Amino acid sequence: MSRPTVLFYCQHSLGLGHLVRSFALAGALAERFRVVLLNGGRLPRGLPTPPGVEIVSLPPLGMTVDGALVSHDRRRSTERALRVRRREMLELQAELRPDVLFIELFPFGRKKFASELVPLLEAAREAETLTICSLRDILVASRHDQQKFDERASLTANALFDAILVHADPRFARLEESFHPVTPLRVPVHYTGFVLPGVDQARALAPTPAPTRRPRVVVSAGGGAYGAALMAAAVEAHRLELADAGVDVRIIAGPFLPESEWQLLRAAAQGRPGLEVRRSVPDLTTELGAAAASVSQCGYNTMLDLLRTGVPALVVPFAEGGEDEQTRRADRLARLGAVRVLEADRLDGRSLAAAVRALLAFRPEPVALDLDGARTTALLVGNLAARAAAPAPDPSRPLVGVDP
Repeated sequence: MSRPTVLFYCQHSLGLGHLVRSFALAGALAERFRVVLLNGGRLPRGLPTPPGVEIVSLPPLGMTVDGALVSHDRRRSTERALRVRRREMLELQAELRPDVLFIELFPFGRKKFASELVPLLEAAREAETLTICSLRDILVASRHDQQKFDERASLTANALFDAILVHADPRFARLEESFHPVTPLRVPVHYTGFVLPGVDQARALAPTPAPTRRPRVVVSAGGGAYGAALMAAAVEAHRLELADAGVDVRIIAGPFLPESEWQLLRAAAQGRPGLEVRRSVPDLTTELGAAAASVSQCGYNTMLDLLRTGVPALVVPFAEGGEDEQTRRADRLARLGAVRVLEADRLDGRSLAAAVRALLAFRPEPVALDLDGARTTALLVGNLAARAAAPAPDPSRPLVGVDP
C-alpha cells in the first residue's frame, strides 16, 4: 500500500531560517508520508537535504528588506517567474493529488506570493485535500497596515485551511500575542513545540573543535544576506579592543552574504592574528559549543542553537524594513536571563567590543522549552490526515449503545 503524500511549500526570502525549519519538518514527515517539497528560494551549496524528501525547485524568488520581490533566475523577470511557478505548482498538485498540502507561513506572511498560493489552495479545496498552515513562534506585527493585514489573513485562513500548526512552546509565545484580526480564527490552532534541525550524517560526524587557550567569540548572521553590518562591527571591535584583550573572533559569513561584502571581509581579516573569517561551517551548533561566547542576530533557528549549547550570547536583532519579530524574541529571551541584547541602531565597533568583554563574564540562565516540534508535527499531521480520510458515519445506521 502506497504512503499518503504531503505537498510541502516553502518560500525563504530574506534568510535561511524558513528553509532550515522546513527541511527539519519535511524530514520528520517523510517517516510516514511521501513528501514532495516545493522550494521557492535559492538553495545554498552544502545544505544537506533531508533523506526521503523529494525537492522540486521553482524559479527562485527572494525579497528585499523593503518588501519588493526579486528574481534570482537571470532568465526570467519577477512577473514571468511568478507565472511559471503558478503553472508548475498547479500541474504538480494535479499530478500528485496529495493527501495533505502543507504551506509555510501564508497567509500570515508571504502576501506577495498570494497569486500563486491562493490558486493552489483553491485547487486543493476542490480535491478535498487537507490544508495545513505552518507558522514560527512570533509573527511580524509592525506593518503600517497591520490591522488590515491581520484581518485578510484571518479570512483567508478560515476559508482555505483546515489547521494551523504553530512551531513554538505556548509558554514562550502564543499566536494571539502577535496576531490581532477583527474576525476571529475558526481554524483549529495546534502548538507543536520548537523545531530543531535534524541531525544529519555530516553533523553526526563533525568533530568537536579542540578548546583554545584564548577565548573565542563566534560571530554569525544566519544565511548572511543582511549580516554585513554585524560582521563589519565585529572586525572593528577586534581591531579596537578585543585583540589587545586576548579575545579571538571567528566570523561565519553565511552563504548569502553578497560576494562584494565577502571579499571586503576577507581583506579586513588578512594579516590580523586572532581574527578569522569563514563562508560556512559544517555545524554551527558544534562551533558554539566550543566557543567562549556568541554574537549573532536572533532568528528562530539561532535562538534554538543558543539555548541548546548554553553559550553566553549577545544578540543584535535584525530590525530593518519594519521587521520586529527578532526584537520581540530577543526581549523575551533577555527577560528570562538567557541572552544579552544590543540594539542594531547602537551597533558599532566600540559598542560591540564593550558588550563582548562584558559578555565573557555572563552566565545565561537555562530555559526549559519544548523542543520536540518536528516529531509532534509529524504525529499531528498523521492524525489529522487519518481523520480527514476516515469515512463519514452512515446516518441511516443507529449508533451502538444509543437509544433510537
